[in-house]
Amino acid sequence: MIPLRDNVPSTTRPIVNIAIIIITAVMFFMQLSSGQPDALLDPLTERYGMIPARMIAPGEPVVIQLVEQRGPFQLAHGQPLELNEPPFHPWWTLLTSIFLHGGLLHFVGNMWFLWIFGDNVEDRLGHLRYLLFYLGCGVFAGLTHLATNWGSVLPTIGASGAIAGVMGAYFLLYPRARVLTLLPLILVFYTLVIPAPLFLGLWFVLQFWQGVTAWGAGTAGGVAWWAHVGGFVAGMFVIGVLSRSHQLRPGPLHYEHRGFVHRGY
Repeated sequence: MIPLRDNVPSTTRPIVNIAIIIITAVMFFMQLSSGQPDALLDPLTERYGMIPARMIAPGEPVVIQLVEQRGPFQLAHGQPLELNEPPFHPWWTLLTSIFLHGGLLHFVGNMWFLWIFGDNVEDRLGHLRYLLFYLGCGVFAGLTHLATNWGSVLPTIGASGAIAGVMGAYFLLYPRARVLTLLPLILVFYTLVIPAPLFLGLWFVLQFWQGVTAWGAGTAGGVAWWAHVGGFVAGMFVIGVLSRSHQLRPGPLHYEHRGFVHRGY
């Protein structure tokens, strides 16, 4: 399911959310300009991606072996590659990795979800707190990935964990929100208006299930499912604490009565 838009208006301009998208876009085009076809060979990824093995053993060389899939077999090709070190302590890559992506779909998908849900969370937190919240959720998501992929030499990049935190916040902040959702079924596309908590809840359950499945199967690489889980939980926790201490800005009134105009999606 692909969210198209929600029915919650913003009462302030989401300048931080827009700035994050612009900065991430600039970093993505810098990655593309390197001309490397493989994300692991991207100079920005190997230096600024979060690598669990590098985190737990700073200063030790990180060596990877590139493989390709041929049918049911994975075949190694080329010489083992030693990745370049970042120009700072590896723990800072918990932040830098948030602004890197492994491909066009990865980048566009993440930024679209951030565009849909981030403005309303910034509306309730305020600009500075939203920035700290976004980065904090990304860091916690990276730590969750580190804990569940101890010793991995694969670089981890992407804003998914930080955006998962935004989605966890939205889950609590707007329980009566609705999301216009695109549902592609083979060659037919349907649009559905569904409650936002249902959309986000299903998304979280899928991340958790995929994480358990991949962990049980010993799968390495691919999607950092546990980073998504960690980010979502962190977002819910922070918003829960701020809500109980009455530290949130007031939200829009009566948004649940706003409808959608279907325009032939």
